[in-house]
Amino acid sequence: MTALSSTLAIEINVQDDYYLESSSPIPAQTWQNWVQDWFNILSPTIQEANSYEVSLLLTDDRGIQELNAQYRQKDQPTDVLAFASLETDFSLPSEIFLIEPLYLGDIIISVETANRQAQEHEYTLIQELAWLAAHGFLHLLGWDHPDEEHLIAMLSQQETLLTKVGLLFENQ
Repeated sequence: MTALSSTLAIEINVQDDYYLESSSPIPAQTWQNWVQDWFNILSPTIQEANSYEVSLLLTDDRGIQELNAQYRQKDQPTDVLAFASLETDFSLPSEIFLIEPLYLGDIIISVETANRQAQEHEYTLIQELAWLAAHGFLHLLGWDHPDEEHLIAMLSQQETLLTKVGLLFENQ
């Protein structure tokens, strides 16, 4: 594993199950730009590949609760889930990543919970969605917060990522 060049491409596939009949507040191209910027800032040390891929699912509380119950045995909604594909023991020959993108994993966000949290903290929904996406993205790259020290470091990194895309928070 090596530190990656910031010129590598990362693609985000956005599946919007929440805004089926109306326009999402964040266009797919904006998500793409943010995740590319975040990837460049972080320069992660992961399996070297020519390109990388992430999936983002925007859903409601019911949808995220089903996933939370199924995969984490917590039968309640949450704000964000992240399922990192690099945490598995299944490995592929490194040559495949010269042809196909390396799949980093899935980020799932409940827009309903994000909306409530944004109102509670007096943020915009866009800020809250970006905050949660940055949190999930850090998890995909191996960040975790098993204790207060790691949580503070992760929250600081999220602030850095949101500052990069012009969504700096106060008191977050």
